[in-house]
Formats: sequence, C-alpha cells, structure tokens
Amino acid sequence: MNASYYKEYYNIEREHWWFVVRNQIIINHLKQTLPVQRPLKVLNVGVATGRSSELLEVFGSVKSVEYDLECYAFTKANVPIDLIQGSILELPFDDETYDLVCAFDVIEHVEEHQLAVDEMKRVCKPNGLVCVTVPAFMFLWNQHDDVNHHVRRYTMTILGDLFKKNGKIVFRSYFNFWLFFPIAFFRLLSKLLPLHRQKIEDAGSDFTIMNGPFFQNIFGHIFKTEDWLIQKKIKLFVGVSALLTWQKTIRFNNN
Repeated sequence: MNASYYKEYYNIEREHWWFVVRNQIIINHLKQTLPVQRPLKVLNVGVATGRSSELLEVFGSVKSVEYDLECYAFTKANVPIDLIQGSILELPFDDETYDLVCAFDVIEHVEEHQLAVDEMKRVCKPNGLVCVTVPAFMFLWNQHDDVNHHVRRYTMTILGDLFKKNGKIVFRSYFNFWLFFPIAFFRLLSKLLPLHRQKIEDAGSDFTIMNGPFFQNIFGHIFKTEDWLIQKKIKLFVGVSALLTWQKTIRFNNN
C-alpha cells in the first residue's frame, strides 16, 4: 500500500460498500461460529487503519498488529485501538494466547504464507479459531493487486492446504459471488484488448475506481445478500474473495 493512500484508506475502510459488507459478513459469521462465552481474547493481524479491530471488539479484548511502519504510525495516531508494530511471520506472543486469531486480506501479501498461517495457529488456544479472508483466483489479477503489493490470489484448494495440520476447517466459502462474473469478464477483456495502461505506480485500486453513490447503492445491496447465504452455511462455489475459519484441535508442534 502506497504511503499517500493511508488517509484515503481510513475513509474507504469505513465507508466503501465492499468493506462495509465484507466486515458485516465476517462479524456475523463469527457470531455464529464462536462460543457463547465472552469476553474472548482476540488477535487481529494486518489491521491497516483498524476498522476490523474496532468491529471485533464486540467479542472481547482485541490486540492489533500492523507490519507497515507508515501505516502503523498513522493508525496509532488516529484510531483508539491496542496496536503494536510487528510481522505475521514472527508474532511477539506466547503459544496458545488467543481465542480468535484473524487476518483479513493479509496473507496474500506474504511470500512465506505457510509460515504466516503456522504463526497464527501457534498463538491460537486449543479449541480457538483462526479466521482469514483472501482474494481469489489468479486469473482475476489486475492493477489492484499490483497497487496493493499482492503476491498471489487463491483458490479454495490452495487456501485449504495451508490449514491441513493441527486442527479442522469448520467453514470455507468464496464470497462476492454475484459480482464475480461481471468482474471476471471485464478483467479478462482488459487483458485481451491492446489498451494503453498507466504505469503500475500510477494505477488506481478497485476501491478508488469502484466508489461513489452508484456503486454504493447497487453493488452494496447486491453484495449484502451473501451475508444471509453465508449465515445459512451455504458455500458459494466462486467469488472474488474467499473466507476460511479453522479450529485448533491439537497443540501446535513446529517440528
């Protein structure tokens, strides 16, 4: 994420239809999946400007981690959350500390994504949950992925393979299903047409391009229907993004 983007990203995380509905889907899914006993100890990794951490406070005390130094400094100064600077590859916490460990659209930024997942598993308590979201399908790759320094996009099989050991996957589904087909069409079309493209550093992300009242009203309402589907445990077979929740059933062993 470019340094000049943070102030704008703060507003986007709180107002853009994609974030608003994605966060609603995640929180409602966790309300159904987490144990009734509260409060819980929650770890949120890769928090950007902190909106997801604010929403996770409904479950208990939330510790937030952000790797990027400039983003960390901005969020620390502007958002009242418990935030430290650190890496998902080396979380500064003891084993089995948290009831819920989250990383929303984070591991796609990391070359060593298995190590990132293993670190989340390590700090998760037995019977605790790890919840992640990621962008889906490499053929959907466009300038948004370049601007946001993504390493990859995922299929559900590849994502599931990261969570094979020391527990069980309790739910996984694609989401942003309804918009998958038009987005796939236009992204594939843009790769086929010999259109002049801006340099990557000048390109906009999807969040800045697909914004405004029209997108908010139309796409926001379409996307909201998926919240109901996922609450009903209906697994969507394609989507622009993927959601996975894993439960730790045995103690983690690095060896």
